[in-house]
Amino acid sequence: MKQRTIKKSFVLKGRGLHNGKEVTATFLPAAENTGYRITRVDLEHRPEIPALAAYATLAERSSCLEKEGVRVYTMEHALAALHGCGIDNCLVELDGEEFPILDGSAKHFVEGIEQTGIEEQTAPRRYFKVTEPIEHTSEDGLTRLTLLPDDSYNVNLIVAYNSPYLSMQYATYSGKETDFAREIAPCRTFVFLREIEPLLKQNLIKGGDLDNAIVIMDREISQDEMDRLALLLQRDSMKVKQGILNNITLHFDNEPARHKLLDVIGDLALCGRFIKARVIAERPGHKANTTMAKKLHKLILASEREDACPAIDVTATPLMDINRIKGLLPHRPPFLLVDKIYEVTDHVVIGCKNVTMNEPFFTGHFPDEPVMPGVLLVEAMAQCGGILVLNQVEDPENYSTYFLRIDGIKFRKKVVPGDTVVFKLVTIAPTRRGIVTMRGYAFVGKNLVCEGEFMAQVAKTKN
Repeated sequence: MKQRTIKKSFVLKGRGLHNGKEVTATFLPAAENTGYRITRVDLEHRPEIPALAAYATLAERSSCLEKEGVRVYTMEHALAALHGCGIDNCLVELDGEEFPILDGSAKHFVEGIEQTGIEEQTAPRRYFKVTEPIEHTSEDGLTRLTLLPDDSYNVNLIVAYNSPYLSMQYATYSGKETDFAREIAPCRTFVFLREIEPLLKQNLIKGGDLDNAIVIMDREISQDEMDRLALLLQRDSMKVKQGILNNITLHFDNEPARHKLLDVIGDLALCGRFIKARVIAERPGHKANTTMAKKLHKLILASEREDACPAIDVTATPLMDINRIKGLLPHRPPFLLVDKIYEVTDHVVIGCKNVTMNEPFFTGHFPDEPVMPGVLLVEAMAQCGGILVLNQVEDPENYSTYFLRIDGIKFRKKVVPGDTVVFKLVTIAPTRRGIVTMRGYAFVGKNLVCEGEFMAQVAKTKN
């Protein structure tokens, strides 16, 4: 999957949910690996805030980003639309501190993306694959988010409230863009009747009205109280139908749960990557969602460090098996020390060696304590580096890789029979005159066992 951005800009205008001020949001194409970035064009120097969990902070009834004292509120619907439509990179110019609430859903953001079109870029999409359960539970124990390993992005959500009308609802999302646009994006935010006055007293929901929120009646009220609320909401009159104020027709029977799912998608997008995981959300809210996004963001930063152990499944079908490797490398047993290649890009190669007791070097190294010689670990890393280099030429069978220098080799732990050694080599300088410089790492499990720096030359051996 390649990264994507929008083909051209589009503009949405409306009031902010909480401050009630008119605001314009302009969505623009962005370069590869930009992610989502928000610029406050109403402020001097046009400060920019990356839409990342590192900048997430607490706010009442919405998500909030803050950097160097500059804040942006209620961006979760826009981020959900970008993520749900498969957009990796987008710039947003905002002339206020809050995104427009519009109809209380992500519908208009999705329509803007669909109307302007989507452009595929060259760089591969950046994913974070969850390999072990990740969990966050609120202090009161009522809210829990759990992420489980999966090959795609799925969300299963349950909400439960102390309300006869909204006691329990479920919603699910399969990760498909068409499902998001049709089944999740139109779902509007909701509020209980009992919450309206306290929120107004907190100077919030100034931009909220009966056109951009579902008001749920969770108790019976008198006509006098209804008239007083109508005055607060600047309405001539209000009616109730099946527990919903003002006869709003629900798009789905479980629209409140679907909107909560929309919020989860938008808030988790702050981790900065597309996620491969099954998300189980129990009574989620913005605080829990952004806390989980912070956990994910930290894990992503750690996993993408150059010296991080690759998150690969060594039992999965490799990109290159031993026969394909033999087509690239001139080495042959017993000196061919790479069994599988799992990933090759212009800058990174990941491979492995399954170490068994049948390796010929264990006969003498050492008979009573078999340990893989360090020099062979270095050789195995070098062979992986050779694959990285030769994979970039059109006719690799006519080239060989000769190593010119090996520096800074460090051995951290011994390698013994039964270990699977995972190798990761990363280019650390541009290739010039056929000279490639790489940094190599070898892991057993999550433990770094060896590392060092390699310089190699690619030379043509056949005409």
